[in-house]
Amino acid sequence: MRRVRRAYYNKFSKYYDRFVALHSRDTQGSARRFLADRLPVENGASVLDLCTGTASLLSHLQAKVGRDGQVVGVDFSHGMLKVAREKTRSFPNVHLVEADAGRLPFAASTFDAVTCSHAFYELKGETQGRALREIVRVVKARGTFLMMEHDVPRNALVRALFYLRLASMGAVRAIAFLRHEQEFLERYFGSVEKVAPPGGRSKVMICRKH
Repeated sequence: MRRVRRAYYNKFSKYYDRFVALHSRDTQGSARRFLADRLPVENGASVLDLCTGTASLLSHLQAKVGRDGQVVGVDFSHGMLKVAREKTRSFPNVHLVEADAGRLPFAASTFDAVTCSHAFYELKGETQGRALREIVRVVKARGTFLMMEHDVPRNALVRALFYLRLASMGAVRAIAFLRHEQEFLERYFGSVEKVAPPGGRSKVMICRKH
């Protein structure tokens, strides 16, 4: 199954940016800028972007941490990272790593903050819990995890299609997670706050480490 999912994302990488923009109605990337602006970090900080995909968030993170900072994007899909490398060639302080979200190859307390944009719901089974434990491990004391996801659509038909897509990927656990996300995230973090980016089609969960 892991090989199948990796092959799926390798193919999907060619269309991923257009899919996210269509679903969120955010063709200009304002939601990702909103996410980066919410990061409580200063110039010179280190930020990890989990499930970085095609690196759509990394330019905003790079602008946030400045020339003295470091941004690391992690994804398990070679295809996604191939697209990401083309986008980030001009950013000397952006680094890409092929790795599993549930088994991060970083020492404890490495990053000032961790982000994840439009990807966490798609983590399967126990990978969600392992990924959260890894986030808590690699983020520094009083660090922050920002998770941006598509909000559950209000339209009944679109909402049904949204759930169908998750179920078709085998992400049944993700459906349970999104229905109780606040409670779930509070198991791992000292405080959790939900805020809405412009457009109303996405949401950002601001999670602060104990």
